This record gives sequence, structure tokens and C-alpha cells, in this order.
Amino acid sequence: MRGPARRLVARIEAATPPGRDRAVDALRALAILGVVGGHWLVTALVADSGTVRGASPLTYLPELTPVSWVFQTLAVFFLVGGRVAARSWASAYERGVPYGRWVGGRLARLFRPVAAVVVVWSLAAGVMLVAGVGEPTVMALAKLVWSPLWFLLVFAALTALTPLVARLHPLWPLVVVLHVDLVRFGLGGPRELGWINVVAGWLVPYCLGALVARGGLRGRGNRWALLVCGGATAVALVLWAGYPAAMVGVPGGRISNLDPPSLAAVTFGLAQCGAALLLLGPLRRALRRPAAWAAVAVVNLAALTVFLWHQTAMIVVTASALLAAGGPLPGLHTVPDGAGWVVARLLWLPVFALALVVCWAAFRGHEQGGRREGTRSVLVRESSSPGSSPGPSPGRKQEVRRA
Repeated sequence: MRGPARRLVARIEAATPPGRDRAVDALRALAILGVVGGHWLVTALVADSGTVRGASPLTYLPELTPVSWVFQTLAVFFLVGGRVAARSWASAYERGVPYGRWVGGRLARLFRPVAAVVVVWSLAAGVMLVAGVGEPTVMALAKLVWSPLWFLLVFAALTALTPLVARLHPLWPLVVVLHVDLVRFGLGGPRELGWINVVAGWLVPYCLGALVARGGLRGRGNRWALLVCGGATAVALVLWAGYPAAMVGVPGGRISNLDPPSLAAVTFGLAQCGAALLLLGPLRRALRRPAAWAAVAVVNLAALTVFLWHQTAMIVVTASALLAAGGPLPGLHTVPDGAGWVVARLLWLPVFALALVVCWAAFRGHEQGGRREGTRSVLVRESSSPGSSPGPSPGRKQEVRRA
């Protein structure tokens, strides 16, 4: 490790509060990287006859479906988010902090980075339309950027409801999801009924996280049961109940497991949560190493920025390469219908990552309050980015209960 890197690692280690649960931050980082990697692998922009349209390799290559099992990590976001929000609200309540002040602070820190995306892409869309870019192309690009933002709206709603749902057992929203799917699939009910699951489905891992915050699911046996039972139920639903195997939406599919969340996606998410809880112990041991913790901390210092701008990074690379090459390039602009596209896309991933680093450097200040802050101040303050883990309050030692 070179001198500057060694100094950065030492600075992050010194800035980290003793009570911070590093494993929770690691779970959030893994979930973020899972979403980023999943979008980059299963999203394609096809250049055809002067327009750009969205496509998915899962439509043409169903054998890639296991990719969605690895990279669809939203349940872990909500698990960590529920755990952190429940503990944060309990601490605020004990200190006499009013609900309005507590939720206002968390939501402000959650949505502040969104403003930059809204402004930049509103201007970009307007410029493209004025420059003569076709409306279908502009809509396809904007959809890639805007569609992931639904997650923040749901997360914000659950955060605001934390005082009401923090003690709600996750089985209750799971029962709601079950009955909604029974009505809409088994009894031919209206499709619009499925939107109840947008809240109920993600409330399951959120309430599970709150349960962990209260000391539930401590034993490894409980966590293994969650992993095995959730996974087995999801497999059974796919094999015998007609649910699709892909845990993400596939264009042209009869049913989407994610839009809105289905019972299969929710039970699969429970399996992921069981695996995540089993990883807490090994992660805590691994993150005692300053270098490993520094890598996790760097991701977490601008986690929401990475989430908000990763699709923009892919779009910038795709558009720049199309203009520079003067025609479609494999893995970027061609139909994702073969192994050649997959290999080419894997080779483009480092370029996407480099573009994301540029976006991160340009916009991370919005996530950190629009001001330059030291590493310690960012690590210590309570962050409201998805699933963030709070540090101790100033002047008060916080005892961290090991989950």
C-alpha cells in the first residue's frame, strides 16, 4: 500500500467511532454495488435507425436469469434501513426529540442529493429535445434515470412511518402480500391491486430490520431458518405457482416479480435477509482490518450518490462511444441476444465504473450537505441515505447492541 493510500486508511480508521457497527455499513455497500452491477448487466441501450431504445438480455437469454438472483439486493436495503431507523427513532424519543424534527432531518438528507439529478436531467432532456434528438430516445434515457427513484419514495414513506411500524411483526405485511397475490392471480382480481404490495412487500424486510434492532433473530438457527424457508418458498412459487424465475422485471413478461413486488420476490428477499444476517459476524471480524473498513467507508460516504448516478454513468459512456465510433459497438448499442454481447458488456464495465467515479467526484458534495466536511464529521453524523448506520450522538456514548 502506497503512502497516500496508507494515510487515507489511517485517517478513516481514526475517524470511525468505536461503537459503529461496521458490518451494517458493509451490508449497505454490498447492496448498493449489487444494484449497480445488476443494472449495468441486465440493461441495454440498442441503437437502431437513429433512435435508442431500452432492452434486456433476460428477454433474449433466459439462461442469464441467475444474475437477477445475485444482484437484486433491494431487500437488504430495507432490512438495514429498518434496523437503523428503528434504533434512531428509539434514541431520538428517549432524548425528547420531536417526531417532526427527527423525520424532517432524515428525509432532508435523503432527498438533498436527488435535487442535483432532477436539475441535471431536466436540463439534459430539454437540450436533447431542442437539439433534435427524438422523443423516444429521450424518454428511453430518462426512464433509466428516473425509474430507480421509486425506491427512494418507498423508503422515505417507510421512514416517515417508523414510529408506527417499528414494532410491527414482519409476518403481518407478508400476509397482506400473500392475499393480494391470491386475489390478483388466483381470483382474477384487478391488476391495480398489486400496488398495495409496493408498500407491503418492502415493509416485510423493513419490519424485519426493526425486529433485529429490538434484539430479535439473534440465534444462527433463526437466521438459517429464514434463509432456507424463504428460499424454498420462492423456488416452490416459481416451479409450481407460475411466478417468473427472474427477480427483476423482464420486458414483455406476463408477470413481473418486482413491479410491483410479488410474493416470490418478497420470500426471496427474506432468504437474502437471512443470508445477510448470517454474514454480520464474519463481516465484523473482516472489517477489523483498517484497509477493508476503509474500502467500505469510502462507498458509504457517498452511497446515495453512487445509487443516483450509476445509470447516468452508463448512459454517458454509451452515448459518447456511439458518437465517437460513428456506429453501434458490441455490448453497448447492439441487441443483447448472444454470448458475444455478454462478453463485450463485461469488458465495458470498468469504463462504466470510471465514469461513475467522475460523477461521484462531481456530485458527492450534495450528499454531504453541500459543504466540505472532514471524514470524522461525515462518519459520526447520522446519515439518512438508504440503510445508513448512525454514529453516536455528540457528547454521548452510544452502546451498540450486536445483532
